[in-house]
Amino acid sequence: MKQGDLVVRKSYGSDVLFRVEAVLTHHALLKGTDYRLLADAPIPDLSVVQDPESTRAVQQVRIKVNESLQKMHTAREKQATGYESVIRRAQEQQSAPYFEVPGKVLHLDGDGNYLKKSMQLYNTMHVLAHGLHIHESQMADVLYRLLPQIKPDIVVITGHDGVLKNRAPGELYSLNSYKNSQNFVNAVRVARDYEKNRDGLVVIAGACQSHFEALLQAGSNFASSPGRILIHALDPVYIAIKASYTSIRETINLPDVIHGTISGIDGVGGIDTMGRYRMGLPKPKVTT
Repeated sequence: MKQGDLVVRKSYGSDVLFRVEAVLTHHALLKGTDYRLLADAPIPDLSVVQDPESTRAVQQVRIKVNESLQKMHTAREKQATGYESVIRRAQEQQSAPYFEVPGKVLHLDGDGNYLKKSMQLYNTMHVLAHGLHIHESQMADVLYRLLPQIKPDIVVITGHDGVLKNRAPGELYSLNSYKNSQNFVNAVRVARDYEKNRDGLVVIAGACQSHFEALLQAGSNFASSPGRILIHALDPVYIAIKASYTSIRETINLPDVIHGTISGIDGVGGIDTMGRYRMGLPKPKVTT
């Protein structure tokens, strides 16, 4: 077994696919390929996967990802259909076609590989997004500098997190019982100090098993994880895209957006929030 190998943990029923980050004397450090999970495991408990696409863990995730992406595309098609009457009226008035202004995203991620996947999805859905790979402990300071420069409509604050195994009994709701929830809370507070109106700046925060209640109390609109479960790497991105393409005249449909994520209601929750999408008329002419 070596760094870079794909493995599953036999004691967990081979439920999650990992990539080996480092091999120690008796243990290996692991990073989830689809879920925002850092773990370590005894080397004898690991089984190397030669064909990841054939494993149950990957197949189940792929099904959920495809369902989530299909919902995303269907929502965009439905939105475009809803503006057909606006287009017809514009044409009757001999106006130029309408143009779209989706909400702009600033995405801070503690994992470079997940950030790359996230940026690819933003690009596919034509959402303007600025992404930065930054350690969770530095996110608050980076946000303080970047928010006035980028002026985003939506901020995503994510990376790695988890409930500590050696926490004291009854300490599930203490921030000290989490790997990075305090860092996420600090970053959310900076974002909310910058824009206090939760409809003026949509904040999506958290990772696997994050302190859901603390993140909401700090000022996030959406957060993980109500059920303290693993969340998929693209769940925060799905919500950000949904916010980007929901009209500023409408609230984001909470049941729709939450159940549209890969992790579902135990993975992500939130509060009523207005969308950040704008439509304009007429379409600006290109000047040379």
